[in-house]
Amino acid sequence: MGATPKPARPRGRHFFANPGPTNIPDSVLLATAHHTVDFNDPSFAEVYWACVAGLKRVLRTSQHLFLYTGSGHAAWEASLVNLLSPGDAILILESGHFSQSWGRMAQEFGLELRTVPADWRRGVEMEAVRAALAADTAHAIKAVGVVHNETSTGLTTPVAEVRAALDATGHPALLLADTISSLGSLDFRMDEWGVDAAVGGSQKGLMLPTGLSFTGVSEKAMRAHAESRLPKHYFRWSAMLQRPLKSFLGTVPTSLFYGLQESLRLIEEEGLDAVLARHARLAGAVRAAVQRWSGNDGPQLFCLDPARYSDSVTAVLMPEGGDADALRRVAMQRFNLSLGGGLGPLGGRVFRIGHLGDLNEPMILGTLATVELAMRVSGVPHRAGGVEAALETLG
Repeated sequence: MGATPKPARPRGRHFFANPGPTNIPDSVLLATAHHTVDFNDPSFAEVYWACVAGLKRVLRTSQHLFLYTGSGHAAWEASLVNLLSPGDAILILESGHFSQSWGRMAQEFGLELRTVPADWRRGVEMEAVRAALAADTAHAIKAVGVVHNETSTGLTTPVAEVRAALDATGHPALLLADTISSLGSLDFRMDEWGVDAAVGGSQKGLMLPTGLSFTGVSEKAMRAHAESRLPKHYFRWSAMLQRPLKSFLGTVPTSLFYGLQESLRLIEEEGLDAVLARHARLAGAVRAAVQRWSGNDGPQLFCLDPARYSDSVTAVLMPEGGDADALRRVAMQRFNLSLGGGLGPLGGRVFRIGHLGDLNEPMILGTLATVELAMRVSGVPHRAGGVEAALETLG
């Protein structure tokens, strides 16, 4: 007897509604398919510096920018080791799985981790942030880390309010912001908000393959870098400054820069403000659908504070006893729709709908209709009409 044949994958276009990596525009895919070039060649340098300038415009900064071959976690690590010394305290504002991950990384480097705890469904309270800073009269806290958009919970933390808390308490700590799932999707203003290190990655709002990450760095942070004593080599900013491109201690991923050049062109063609407005409009449609599904015992928006809703990802809490991963398997295996799963303690309890990057109304409506179909097939309690509710917000 032969082996049991694998079930055929559903036909038709794969719908990818994960919150990262995200869909890559065809023109960006084609741009990355560039022949190999010498990264020291002047013609590539023109592309490189144009990309640096474009990234700074999206970050809304005129200060320093360092780039690395690696995911957003690489940029996290680069920021910590370039700014801090063994035994320094870092204050992480809790927002979900990724804020916890950043804290664990800090501990592994021998930093003292302090946390402002929070209800993951509501986010950190600014009064608690101010209290933690005011209590640190010896200024042992050298940095405050905030995840601008927490992908695991679909919740944002207002970075400008964190800066205001630092200023109100006269605390000199550096402000570090993770923009990995917010940059190019939510409003972010590095210089205006007084951010000292803004961590970003290529695979979300910038609509690129995974593999390029970066840190926007303030002048204040560069002064701290000069005093930093954590071990570093590949990520050492002062060494990067000696390189012709002021980043990369080694080979430059040239193909990603041709893709980045095109993604920045698309963002600026649409206009950054229009990009952010599109994300807000489509996110509102997703939330309207979930709220229609909720009823008395259906799935719920995980984030409970409308002021903290994310415009790049919506986390959906399953009804009591529901299995989010089983629903995701039905969506994928029967209907070719990929949804994000719950992370950490939310595993099996939450599924996530990504709505960032290269996205429009037909893609959102198709995703919502298929989620509703998967819930119906799976027997998940819900109130029908989610797509109609989304249409009402878009019409």
